[in-house]
Amino acid sequence: MDVGLETLNYDFDGGTPAGAFAPVLVGVVGSGNLEVLLEPAEGGRCAVQVQTSARGFGPIWQAVLGDFQRRHGLAGVRLSLHDMGATPAVVSLRLEQAVAEWRDQRRPA
Repeated sequence: MDVGLETLNYDFDGGTPAGAFAPVLVGVVGSGNLEVLLEPAEGGRCAVQVQTSARGFGPIWQAVLGDFQRRHGLAGVRLSLHDMGATPAVVSLRLEQAVAEWRDQRRPA
């Protein structure tokens, strides 16, 4: 039996480059929850790394992250997710929170 965290890596086509921005951190690493870190990255892709305690759910992560990327088309970003058994609904919520904070940064003061 495998123990410990599983690391999953995904790479998505991007849309409009995100440009320069301060990293965004939302959520908390705790039971049934997760933390999302959104950072600028080189290139026109959206790279995602998931570290999760729930092993064997790669296809579900692929579906949730693919849906997120189809809605937002992020480019030039890196997402790091640290998961402690969050449901797909919680994952989607945290991703939406990260994008909302990123957008708030970009609004003129």
